[in-house]
Amino acid sequence: MTGFSKPPIKPARPYFSSGPCAKPPGWSPDLLAGALLGRSHRSVEGRTELSRLIASLKSLLELPADYRLAIVPGSDTGAFEMAMWSLVGARAVDVFAWDVFGQLWVRDILDELKLDDVAVHEAPFGSLPDLSRANRKRDIIFTANGTTSGVRVANFEWIANDREGLTFCDATSAVFAQDMDWAKLDVVTFSWQKCLGGEAAHGVLILSPRAVERARSYTPPWPVPKLFRFVRQGVLDEALFDGQTINTPSMLCVEDCQQAVAWAEAAGGLKALQARARRNAEIISDWVAASEWATDPVADPATRSLTSVVIAVSDPSFTGLDEAAQRRFIGDMATLLAEEGAAYDIAGHRGAPPGLRIWTGATIEAEDLDAVLPWLDWAFRTVQAKGAVRRPG
Repeated sequence: MTGFSKPPIKPARPYFSSGPCAKPPGWSPDLLAGALLGRSHRSVEGRTELSRLIASLKSLLELPADYRLAIVPGSDTGAFEMAMWSLVGARAVDVFAWDVFGQLWVRDILDELKLDDVAVHEAPFGSLPDLSRANRKRDIIFTANGTTSGVRVANFEWIANDREGLTFCDATSAVFAQDMDWAKLDVVTFSWQKCLGGEAAHGVLILSPRAVERARSYTPPWPVPKLFRFVRQGVLDEALFDGQTINTPSMLCVEDCQQAVAWAEAAGGLKALQARARRNAEIISDWVAASEWATDPVADPATRSLTSVVIAVSDPSFTGLDEAAQRRFIGDMATLLAEEGAAYDIAGHRGAPPGLRIWTGATIEAEDLDAVLPWLDWAFRTVQAKGAVRRPG
């Protein structure tokens, strides 16, 4: 016994993972009863369901009519690498990276695609690089929201209206949570497992007319894997943007996403989803500001994530530990909370500094965030009282 009283109320839905994320409120497996199962996705019916989901996503996103949207393999990672392997190399590149996934795109560009004229603009966890260094003549590659760092691009004013290069935006933790200035974005990718709480493994690829023109006019000098090919010999695979897929999709996941879109529309559409995420993020931010042990690692409050909120620990009993012990401390907190059924999967990303991470996207209910906060205090004080670390074994 630690002597610390457990809070009397637990979250009704203690699912705060940053991917896959919480299902939409009211979700039940019964909602999937209408899924087209045991049928080919190439059948008329299968193609119709995929085409219907594409139209639903475009409508919910308020996507310009001349932008294309396709369902592709490999979650957001697959969608973004598909775009890079097919479209970069025509111009010099500016890459902006400040979290784990941004660094992955840097590695792909330098080590895999081996581009020569690359400017890498980096910043430590908690900060953004100097976005004003974006060159209008170059392609720009960036993440809209650092899922592992808790830092987002608050707006897209830094992107030139008269740019000559393309903008490649990994938006998987930002889309549906903040405004996407489509006029500034040429290639956008996301996975519906995040802001819509859909099942994983499927990515979404969005192309502007400028990106389509690049696809038609540019042939990369490296082999493009079959799973990445949406253009062949200068001809865009138009069917891909109307329900055809490169590989076999899960029609169960397609139905699940369709149900999530239906929930989103019933909840008030895009603006309502954004408002829910903003309100949820503010709940965590207000609590951190009043906390005796938690702190906000984000340098500029305007750039705080609205979805993947990172919480650092400022208490000397934690900061005095080495990194390995800090990670054990956080692991012990997460284990206690999971054992109590109060919060699941809230330890920070393994590639980020030790801390907590709580998903606050639109599928999270505000009352569940209110309920989990006293449990964070309980878990911290409990682990602290045990000497900070429960040794393995």
